[in-house]
Amino acid sequence: MDHCLISGKQRIPLGEFHHRSRQVARGLSEAGISEGDSVALLLRNDVPFLEVTFAAAVLGAYSVPINWHFKQAEIEYILVNCEAKVLVVHADLALKLPASLTTDIQVLVVPTPPEIQAAYTLTSEQCASAVESVGWDTWRNQFTPWDEPPVPARGSMIYTSGTTGSPKGVRRAPASAELQQSIMDQIQLGFGLRPSARALMTGPLYHSAPNAYARAVISLGGDLILMPRFDALDFLDSVERHSVTHTHMVPTMFVRLLNLPPAKRLAANLSSLESVVHGAAPCPPDVKRNMINWWGPIVHEYYGSTEAGLITFVTSSEWLEKKGTVGQPLPNSVVRIYGEEGQILNPGEIGDIFVNLAVGAGFTYHNDEKKRAEIERDGLITNGDRGYLDEDNFLFLCDRKADMVISGGVNIYPAEIEAILIGLEGVSDCAVFGIPDTEYGEALGAAIETHPNANLTEQSVQKFLRENMAGYKVPKLVTFHDHLPREDSGKIFKRRLREIYWDDNRALNS
Repeated sequence: MDHCLISGKQRIPLGEFHHRSRQVARGLSEAGISEGDSVALLLRNDVPFLEVTFAAAVLGAYSVPINWHFKQAEIEYILVNCEAKVLVVHADLALKLPASLTTDIQVLVVPTPPEIQAAYTLTSEQCASAVESVGWDTWRNQFTPWDEPPVPARGSMIYTSGTTGSPKGVRRAPASAELQQSIMDQIQLGFGLRPSARALMTGPLYHSAPNAYARAVISLGGDLILMPRFDALDFLDSVERHSVTHTHMVPTMFVRLLNLPPAKRLAANLSSLESVVHGAAPCPPDVKRNMINWWGPIVHEYYGSTEAGLITFVTSSEWLEKKGTVGQPLPNSVVRIYGEEGQILNPGEIGDIFVNLAVGAGFTYHNDEKKRAEIERDGLITNGDRGYLDEDNFLFLCDRKADMVISGGVNIYPAEIEAILIGLEGVSDCAVFGIPDTEYGEALGAAIETHPNANLTEQSVQKFLRENMAGYKVPKLVTFHDHLPREDSGKIFKRRLREIYWDDNRALNS
């Protein structure tokens, strides 16, 4: 069976895909790309995204995906910081390119395909490129495939979200063939993948986990079906139409699926699914339990980071025994919890999570060795998460340290409140965050995305939370929204909600 990469009406056998990627590698080489250089991608989920990613790997260069939601200044920062020599961009996104784009960067424009135009309701006028460029297929097909001896791959240089300060590019050292195999073995365990899987890509490829997942599926010789954008009904249809066996998701997608009318959910044929893995954000226990009840014990979870890769894994059955856990460390992985004074904490004690680089190549932050040094302790690194290990070495997350709210000297973890709040009738999704308070320094604010016709008030929300948790964890401010700001993955842009209050210094009077 000839496995394929599928996007819209495109069905490309993997052999042809790799041929194309090697053609792109030749083209990039002639454009001046060599080992250690950067090729930037401002693309939605599309075949050329993966062609460039695999081509850069062949050359020992870095593919640098850019979140296409970014504004011009944010895009310019990454282009300059990663020192990109080539930028590959979808035609409709070319308008986002900064006016100061230098002539040192060669811009290659990819036509925005029909499936993406439809998913984002783009007009033909919007998809007319603002940059003069030879068409992508024409540019690629003029080159003979790259046939030089392989060099150690470096992978993608993903820029972290930049909770504080500017985003940082995670620049990995070259990986030998032996190390690449070890990484692939770890990925199969942590993502629940197998060779010849038929995998559905639901999230944006500019994110670290979807990017790694997609590359792994192709490298393992499976079928990869790209969704241009996640939609709950389209997801159910795609699983049935393509007999999907594996997929990667985030909790927000579960919520959207569970919000579908019961008749739609009952009519869905999901019998082909073998393994559904999720990560990237905490999953409310009720949501996960409902998904397991619907799909069976095939809903698994991992914990990881852009810097460290995959760290823990938990099956459905393990999670049902230990609700809320993100699992035990994968083979060769080390997880350690440190206290404020740098001491190693006992089981059950909440502290900073530090992990080792189990099988990955070493890394630094591009052009920022100082920040790389700041996250290390005893040879382990942290991404700012806090949590604890239980007696059986299962890891439980509390929150990002950066998201933690300190109100009157008390540490409060928004994720704990969000997990309760999502269970209130009428709440579709929510975000809890710190806002300025004249007396306590910080107070809690909650932004709630409501179901249609929901009858919620600030008082009813606060009453519900008081009945389910300590009073100091109840938000003082509750706002209601038809839609919360989101990334393309569905993840809430909490920073945008929070900065309204801090930028305006709208402190509450306690």
